[in-house]
Amino acid sequence: MDLTPGQRRLVFVVIVIVLVGLGFYLIHGRGSGGTPAAAPSTPARTAAPAASTSSAANVPPSVVPAPTPVSTAGGAEIYQWLPFTPADLTAAAQATTSFAADYVTWSYQEDTAAYVAKMRGLVTTAALTAVEAGYGTPGVASQRTTDKQVSTGTGTIDSISSFGTSSAGTSITFLVTINQQVTSTQPTATTAPQYTVTVLSSGGAWQVSNINLSDLGNT
Repeated sequence: MDLTPGQRRLVFVVIVIVLVGLGFYLIHGRGSGGTPAAAPSTPARTAAPAASTSSAANVPPSVVPAPTPVSTAGGAEIYQWLPFTPADLTAAAQATTSFAADYVTWSYQEDTAAYVAKMRGLVTTAALTAVEAGYGTPGVASQRTTDKQVSTGTGTIDSISSFGTSSAGTSITFLVTINQQVTSTQPTATTAPQYTVTVLSSGGAWQVSNINLSDLGNT
């Protein structure tokens, strides 16, 4: 049916009001964070690691693992639990190998005094007395002279057997293989027995205080 001029004006006004309202809604929604602003879900996801870091920071210090110590050159951390320093160990080892070489280096032309003289300073007085007695044993000495025996040798440290401290000082006992070659009027004899050699630090110097043939007892 045909609308009257007044009705047509009313419909036109209603349409204009609807369009204006729709435009206002669209403009206002975009500017105030309405439906299109729902996108902040992405920052919410990235916030999760921050929550994890916060919980780690609340862990009591007593249960946080201690940092692994940084190794120093040569792996020297172990010396904090030992009664000697790296320099002490080097000096003790040098005294041990020097003694081992002197102990098995001798000649039938060398008397007891000459034999033990080269070890003075390397060996304690008590140990030197024992070494002197062994070299000068009548049966051993006579055999050495009869066969014109000449001995040479060296010592190789295999390991540390024990160590400790006492009123006498710090001691280290090494397991030492002493290689010995004896030439004489008889066929050449080569041996490589193992000894325990104890060195003692007294007054800053290391001296041999005891030597044992590892499987036969005192020598």
